[in-house]
Amino acid sequence: MKKRSITAAEFDEKFEKGEDITSYLKLDKVIKPGLKARRVSVDFPEWMVDDLDREAQKLGITRQSLIKVFISEKLKEVQ
Repeated sequence: MKKRSITAAEFDEKFEKGEDITSYLKLDKVIKPGLKARRVSVDFPEWMVDDLDREAQKLGITRQSLIKVFISEKLKEVQ
């Protein structure tokens, strides 16, 4: 059941009180900043692609997903 529209001040007050405000949000329109995909092209030696494919298969994920995980983990380490 959709609730009536409220003012920004009412919304802020409910939020500050810790009330559930999700019914006032258009969750189908939510966009998390910085997550827009950008295509990059990287050339890997054949042996590396083979190793990536074996590891991805062990984990049941795609090569692309494995590369993203590896790079994400390394970036978290160096920050």
